[in-house]
Amino acid sequence: MTPRDLITLSPLARGADAALTALRVGIGAFLVFGVWDNITSAEHMREFAAFLGQFGFPWPNVLAPFDVGVQFAIGMAFVLGLMTRWAGLLCAVNFVVAIVMVDHHQGWRGSFGSMCLVLIGLYLATRGPGPWSLDALLFRRRRGFRT
Repeated sequence: MTPRDLITLSPLARGADAALTALRVGIGAFLVFGVWDNITSAEHMREFAAFLGQFGFPWPNVLAPFDVGVQFAIGMAFVLGLMTRWAGLLCAVNFVVAIVMVDHHQGWRGSFGSMCLVLIGLYLATRGPGPWSLDALLFRRRRGFRT
């Protein structure tokens, strides 16, 4: 290892694909876990709909299962690395709405988690899933496709 490598830690770049995969899978699992109680419990879904109503969301009884489904789909897409760029965009939009409608009432710290999910969504939308993904497996033969 050269002194330059020691300063810049450039050898760590060899782990970029693994780090990207860990980011995708970790965030995806977090999103799936976060809505699983609403999927498996009608009572939790009613509580979530009431929560949305409390913050002025229109049609909370329709929006609650829709949002839960979207977050579940985003999470699964991230875990699998499937349609990752679309999932990243949806993630960013979903959590911008969360910040605007709910989290901003709690200030900067209260918005931090949603802000991180916006930024991670934007990163995955622009970076793509990396080579260890279903996107790469399904579309690598297409000329010019960049995961």
